[in-house]
Amino acid sequence: MLITERYADLTTGARLHYEEAGEGAPLIAVHGFMGTARKDLGTVIDWLSADYRVLGPTLRGYGRSTPRPRQFPFDFYRRDAADVLAFMDALEIEQAHLLGYSDGGEVALIAAGTQPDRFLSVAVWGAIGYFGPAVRAAVQTMYPARWVTEEDMDMHGIEDADRFVLAWVQAMKHMVDSGGDISLSLADRITAPLLMMIGESDKLCPEADGRRFIDRTPNGQLEMFACGHAIHEQLPERFRQTVGGFLRSVSIGH
Repeated sequence: MLITERYADLTTGARLHYEEAGEGAPLIAVHGFMGTARKDLGTVIDWLSADYRVLGPTLRGYGRSTPRPRQFPFDFYRRDAADVLAFMDALEIEQAHLLGYSDGGEVALIAAGTQPDRFLSVAVWGAIGYFGPAVRAAVQTMYPARWVTEEDMDMHGIEDADRFVLAWVQAMKHMVDSGGDISLSLADRITAPLLMMIGESDKLCPEADGRRFIDRTPNGQLEMFACGHAIHEQLPERFRQTVGGFLRSVSIGH
């Protein structure tokens, strides 16, 4: 399998490093917090590239994408969604399948609700479009940033881990305190088939909130997994069966 690494200069001012593999219908895979396309979704990209033209952008400020260091304004999810849409424009991709994990899932839901005609399907895990009080408590435990490694700091150009993580925590708490709507108000605009996957023990993604999101979508489904946040790593075989079946059903429908 040949993986090509490139950069895309976007109209939003970001320069995203991305990897590309495979041929077929375009599929964009968006990673999570403190990740890169390869670090978070390498196994997913490698698997799907057998059937799709898979593009894994690394979000601005992470890895080799710029501007660095990454900033966390209170609307950073919407900023990143705008980057994903601009990424498609830069590569002249009119429509694509869209996958998103964790923070990348939140970005994917916003992108799909902002420009619904651009997406053939949407699949997310570790993301539910809404941040309730439980999320506030969970993100608070991430500071101080003793969990950030030297490898993380070098990978993302972080000079002060506490300051970096605190900016993220403050943005997340602001979203919760502002009502928690990340993309819930856009749910009815997501016209593409939507697969939302939640781990039963994922403290960031209560099942009830996920069901509320799906109930507002015209073509959504929810799948629960007996694991935590990183479903693709914790239950890889069932993850592949579920996502693979979903993508095949979408292709047949088209």
